Amino acid sequence: MTIKKIGIVSRCDHEDALEMVRKIVEHFKSKVAIAVTTNTASPLDLHDVEIIPVEEMRENGVELLISIGGDGTVLRNIARMEDPLPILGINMGTLGFLVDVNPSEAIETIEKVLKGFKYSERSRLSVKLNGEKIPPATNEVVLTTARPAKILTFRITIDDRKIEDVRADGVVIATPTGSTAYAMSAGGPIIDPNVNATLIVPLAPFKLSSRPLVVPADSLIKVEMIIPEKEAALVVDGQYTHNIQENDVVTLTMSNFPARFVETSTSGFYERVESKLR
Repeated sequence: MTIKKIGIVSRCDHEDALEMVRKIVEHFKSKVAIAVTTNTASPLDLHDVEIIPVEEMRENGVELLISIGGDGTVLRNIARMEDPLPILGINMGTLGFLVDVNPSEAIETIEKVLKGFKYSERSRLSVKLNGEKIPPATNEVVLTTARPAKILTFRITIDDRKIEDVRADGVVIATPTGSTAYAMSAGGPIIDPNVNATLIVPLAPFKLSSRPLVVPADSLIKVEMIIPEKEAALVVDGQYTHNIQENDVVTLTMSNFPARFVETSTSGFYERVESKLR
């Protein structure tokens, strides 16, 4: 299937990323329709492109989203799409698990992808705070103390069954994709993205028995802060932060709309982990 319209998002604080946007637009504007997000277009003087928010791209005919930056750029824009477009990541950051393409190979790779591509689906977490939906997580949701050196107590239930009350600096609830991010640094296991699971990792727990848990992805996970006069922060994919207090309830389960990543490499998950982490 030949792609007829692409969308572009990028870092806006990185001149090399903006220059890559200019290069891609100039090279492909005569070959395919192009839409650029409002924030990306603002510092650029672009012509022959459509300027629309990323959350409106699917309904405006965009079939492929090109993300120029690092993992943060990808995560920030996926969260704004209820049903994410397939994403091709051009790596203008540092270490990136979600961005595969080097800048020197960007034009050649896009040329190939426009002729047709495959993508892998990665589960996301649907998140509610006190019953209100907030942006979904592709990597993880972190509940952490808002005041350094102040331990918190969380009550964790899975499918309405209490697991334990955890005294810790916080807790990470991660997808398999997020198992190579914050959850891994906190001592959690690396989970193959093909495994249908969710990972729960306490941060610096007070009890030695509070260990990481791997639960079915369709589990209904509830986390409630139960100690009064303490404040905590709820952080989604390192991008969106909400303050939480005593008796606030965070509810998580697998989203009906996965993230989709264009496959450009023949290497498998384990080869990529070895390459990125060695």
